[in-house]
Amino acid sequence: MGTSAARKAAVTRKRRTAARKAAPASSTPSVIPMISYEDGVAALTWLRKAFGFVETARFTTPEGRLSHGEMKAGDGLIMLASPSPDYHGPKHHREVCEQARKWSTVPWIVDGVLVYVDGLDRHFKHAPAVRARILCEIEEAPPG
Repeated sequence: MGTSAARKAAVTRKRRTAARKAAPASSTPSVIPMISYEDGVAALTWLRKAFGFVETARFTTPEGRLSHGEMKAGDGLIMLASPSPDYHGPKHHREVCEQARKWSTVPWIVDGVLVYVDGLDRHFKHAPAVRARILCEIEEAPPG
């Protein structure tokens, strides 16, 4: 093997080794939802109070906006942020955009995150106290 080919092979090995080292630990979920909030800092507090999420990371801009946050729920993880002062969450977007209002006419969540919780009845009763919007009663049928 020539010197040039040997160097290329060495670089490739180094890149593969670096990629393996950079891969998340096996306890990290394979899929992590990333969610935008108009007020990410308030979302961190609300998700803790409403669903028992545990905050594991918080990075804010000098102005106090959430640039990156992470929260765990059981063995799951979500990442959240406030993209910019101009960002509109779905509810606000529906208020100012006719097309978004049309998207929201279906009787289910268009975009969302499924979170399994222990004590479903307890969570369901607690949700209105923390201003969660209840879309339907608890259902036993699929998707349930």
